[in-house]
Amino acid sequence: MAAAPEPQPASHANLPGHLQIAVAIRTLRQRNGMSQRQLAMRMNVPRTYVSKIENDKATPTLSSLERLAKALEVGVPDLLKGGARTREEEIRDLMTDEFIAELVPFVSKLNGMQWSSILGQVRDLTIHPRRTS
Repeated sequence: MAAAPEPQPASHANLPGHLQIAVAIRTLRQRNGMSQRQLAMRMNVPRTYVSKIENDKATPTLSSLERLAKALEVGVPDLLKGGARTREEEIRDLMTDEFIAELVPFVSKLNGMQWSSILGQVRDLTIHPRRTS
């Protein structure tokens, strides 16, 4: 494994938006169902480096941001905007699932409360997939 980039001290942690990057990285990693170890392996850095970044103990360098984005299969701007996704992005991602796409014709028959409940459950499943044996 290559040597980890020298982490920058998080001395500017009180700047607005700084913590967003740490939260975004954790959110995107979890959304992809990856452990810190898996992300570190994709970046070719020690797991502790990913942990320090996610826990705001170190600030990633620009090079690390690029490697993080590539490992998480997003662009650097997605990291900088805090990992937030628009409703359209969530819908597009959900529609790539064959099962969900088959359910769409029946959705128009649901009332607002049923629709909201199902969307919440589907969103939870996509963000926190359940592991099966």
